[in-house]
Amino acid sequence: MTYMAEYTVEERDTIRTAAFGAIMLVSKADPGFLAGFKETMVGSKTLAGASPELRDLLKSGGFPTPPKGTPEEVDKAVLSALEKSVTILQEKGAAEVDGFKALIVEACEKVAEASKGVDPAETEAIGRVKGALGVS
Repeated sequence: MTYMAEYTVEERDTIRTAAFGAIMLVSKADPGFLAGFKETMVGSKTLAGASPELRDLLKSGGFPTPPKGTPEEVDKAVLSALEKSVTILQEKGAAEVDGFKALIVEACEKVAEASKGVDPAETEAIGRVKGALGVS
């Protein structure tokens, strides 16, 4: 059985939604078109630097469909996906649980730093992401 076969399509979608959604939450915390583009690129580049196992998991199935709804509904959906992702990785006995958490936090921090320094709203968004991941 290959590494990817251990995850259902739904599980992989949840993990990808969590990773890319976390980047989106931080980027949208301090809006701006050019800043958002730069931040998204920095976040994606950070995710591309993940361990081979996590990178394969994040690349499987293409770019996830972002959650839709009000900002509060999107926020709730992304944070829920982060919590579910940790649970999925723990249930699979994946050695990548800590690596996933560290990768997401690193990507969010780099996104916040990518344009004009870290804004208080970005710091707050990172705090919500860390809370969903169970990271202090």
